[in-house]
Amino acid sequence: MNEGASEHRAPPSAASLIEAMRDIGYTLETALADIIDNAISAGASTVSINYDTTGSEPWLAVIDDGEGMSRGDLLTALRPGSRSPTECRDGNDLGRFGLGLKTASFSQARSLTVVTRSAGATSAARWDLDFVVERDDWVLQLPPAFELGSTPGLSGLGASGTAVVWQKLDRLADATSGSSLTDHLLDRLDSARRHLELVFHRFLQGEPGLRKVRIRMNGRDLRPFDPFHLKSAATQRLPAESIQVAGQKVDIEGFILPHHNKVSAKDWEHYAGEGGYLKNQGFYVYRGGRLIIHGTWFRLARQSELTKLARVRIDMPNGLDAFWKIDVRKASAQPPYVVRERLRALINEIAGPSRRVYTSKGHVSATNSPATLWHRRANKGQVSYEINRDHPMLAHITEALPDGHASELEAFLKSVERAFPIDAIFSDAASDPKSVSSPSLPSEDLEAVVRLTTAALRDMGIPLDTVLADLARLEPYRSSWAAAEPLIRKSFQDMDDKNV
Repeated sequence: MNEGASEHRAPPSAASLIEAMRDIGYTLETALADIIDNAISAGASTVSINYDTTGSEPWLAVIDDGEGMSRGDLLTALRPGSRSPTECRDGNDLGRFGLGLKTASFSQARSLTVVTRSAGATSAARWDLDFVVERDDWVLQLPPAFELGSTPGLSGLGASGTAVVWQKLDRLADATSGSSLTDHLLDRLDSARRHLELVFHRFLQGEPGLRKVRIRMNGRDLRPFDPFHLKSAATQRLPAESIQVAGQKVDIEGFILPHHNKVSAKDWEHYAGEGGYLKNQGFYVYRGGRLIIHGTWFRLARQSELTKLARVRIDMPNGLDAFWKIDVRKASAQPPYVVRERLRALINEIAGPSRRVYTSKGHVSATNSPATLWHRRANKGQVSYEINRDHPMLAHITEALPDGHASELEAFLKSVERAFPIDAIFSDAASDPKSVSSPSLPSEDLEAVVRLTTAALRDMGIPLDTVLADLARLEPYRSSWAAAEPLIRKSFQDMDDKNV
């Protein structure tokens, strides 16, 4: 460098930077999703993820039947930062920074080989991190520097398309795996499968405006996981709307998933997704039909047990990447101000129906009926539950007690109310609502309860039709209504016959 020079070139060390590129934050799931993005952008209709985890040198290959690349396009695609994020892209292009292929692959493997076929020509190139570190230079290897025939996983590559092959899989499993290496790899790949079934579910199932894509893992077809459970008639769809951002349209639609008593136990468990309903509520942001972020309210609201059935689909075009601050991994986003403000107002509109679905249990609670066992009391934001002291059965028992024992019964009832297991019930219902149930009432006990209750209600001048309507909505009668209804009618008839 000359003394007094106003400029100085400071190229990064290839050895240092290429190692640093491995730690941008990719997981196996997000890395595979980035490779599939490239395949879909290349017009692929089938993407196959093949792997061998049992050999001494495990490998993984992602093969598509897209349009492939020329030799020049391949070399450009393998150059880090091959395209500017500010460059205008085709509406179906799922890429972003021109880094995904490289950084995603480096995050999992020390060797990346890309073999592509187009117009009858086959081209190949390889990034070997050990070679780059040794040379400390950005040098791609080309055949015959490596033998193409010895590269695994290429048998599925057709007349056109691209194969991305990972070898030296030092990040897929750590050294502590030991003899369980194969099982650990398979566990991680199975987790990746579930992730891809969610991220690309709209391509897997096919829908207007998106090309249907088949994705396979070692010959097994991925099945779309629709987080909105649209196949269920019990799923509520809220009115869709659009917001204009920089002249482009962002589509928003809210959904309320069915309550657990409206779906099968298998569907309830399935649509909870990994992490459960509480974690997976919130906004689902799609870019070009591909899910990029989900399970967040963008700090506009807290995740709540009563809103856990609410999910909102947001569709954005790739032309708004800069406004949404899409990151390299396409796993993080921030809504622009105009969208954020609309979403803030939308949360309350969506949360209301979600709370009603989750708390309704499918029936109306007749809290004003004399036969109600529990009263809900709300005072200054505090909610408590009290035993109905005017319940006919309780009044009957109290009247029959010897002098002085009524106060002891009242003390016991207050103890029951104070010991009401709110925390345990909330925890059990949140983790597995179908597991929380009331014990059934034996037939002889049900008959005694009906007889005492109906006698008291009739003495109060309440007609049979009103008694039937009230008790049909209350426990313990509602869940045993087939047996309770004839008992109620018989009790009234017996009392009528007695008074004749």
